[in-house]
Amino acid sequence: MKQRLHWLAMHGVVRTVATIAARRGDPQARMVADPGVRANPVAFYTELRPRGPLIRTRVGHMTVDHAVAHELLRSEDFRVIVLGGNLPAPVRWLEQRTRANLLHPLRPPSLLAVEPPEHTRYRKTVSSVFTSRAVAALRDRVEDSAGELLDGLAAGPGVVDIIERYCSQLPVAVIGDILGVPDADRPRILEFGELAAPSLDVGLSWPQYQRVQHGLSGFNQWLSAHLQHLRQHPGDDLMSQLIAASEDGAHLNEAELQGVAGLVLAAGFETTVNLLGNGIRLLLNYPDQLARLVADPSLWPNAVEEILRLESPVQLSARLALRDTEVAGTRVKAGEMVVIYLAAANCDPAVFDDPHRFDIGRPNAGKHLAFSGGRHFCLGAALARAEGEVGLRQFFTRFPEARLAGLGSQRDTRVLRGLAQLPVSLGASASPEHPNRRFAEKG
Repeated sequence: MKQRLHWLAMHGVVRTVATIAARRGDPQARMVADPGVRANPVAFYTELRPRGPLIRTRVGHMTVDHAVAHELLRSEDFRVIVLGGNLPAPVRWLEQRTRANLLHPLRPPSLLAVEPPEHTRYRKTVSSVFTSRAVAALRDRVEDSAGELLDGLAAGPGVVDIIERYCSQLPVAVIGDILGVPDADRPRILEFGELAAPSLDVGLSWPQYQRVQHGLSGFNQWLSAHLQHLRQHPGDDLMSQLIAASEDGAHLNEAELQGVAGLVLAAGFETTVNLLGNGIRLLLNYPDQLARLVADPSLWPNAVEEILRLESPVQLSARLALRDTEVAGTRVKAGEMVVIYLAAANCDPAVFDDPHRFDIGRPNAGKHLAFSGGRHFCLGAALARAEGEVGLRQFFTRFPEARLAGLGSQRDTRVLRGLAQLPVSLGASASPEHPNRRFAEKG
């Protein structure tokens, strides 16, 4: 009963109100209740763009404008959203009293849900471990993991679900190294990540909510035991180092350490799965762009930026006004929310010429906001870029004849956008020691 009441407060009321408001054309409600928006977000935000840089909604504002999004992500007049924090008072009261005591990426102590001074302390501690040298070492691990996974694909059937067999397995291997996860436990990490992916959304159905809670609960129980094990048997992984740094005076308590680890899972798994899956589909759909990479592999880093821009793994963010202020000539009152449509900002024609064209050589592709901005800029951006570049380059080097074998399907999520499955015909495999000559000669 308690869980059902929490779903009602956190999601059921939102679903009901959004369904009514969507019929009246409210854009924010349509994002929650209109399946057409989820199926074709480009048509939706293209429709919204003429309405101006800041669009009034039933419960606040939203923007599809790159300049406004860039400003909001860095503004001291706004703070990040805490899940459930902007519900109406009676509903918020019910939500707080029926909530399970589980880690959540949008609740403190997650870096996504706190502001200074807590945010400054958490980020400083994590940054002391997540250094450039550490990321460089992880890149070597990405290279090795990608090669091992591709060896397995080469030995298997000719048509595979590339999301299940490759795009999800590569980030799990990397996250496993960061968190010090034994190989035997990594399938559980994959399961928890998939179950909890919709946790960033509001207005979940009851079955979705139950799956999310199951994933969050399982991960909480596993993580508590895992951190205790690392304290007793520290390794050379980054989580062991973070535990040691905390004990040496950084003062991250147990809940804060769990919050950091939970964020690594939430931000480092699903988003990278989506980057790899979106990238493979785009490059198979646009063989002319793949041919450019064959001719000039130095374009791979920029290709990753263009994939992040055009198919943003994180579609949405939001900020809450701390005080009365003005945004793009519009007054925003203290306590009002602004939804930042990152995917729309990344296709703003005022910034990106012919924004819906996939162009791996686009000179300003890196101006996207896929990694947020300001003090909440993604700590793992460098690693995500490395995983994208290495994972995609190695896949197309090993399988130069790969072709789509079906349309695939999208994940049932709104904040995160990616593929649930994508059948790919691999074709002949090039030798890992001697890749296809058309790649190797230009490499």
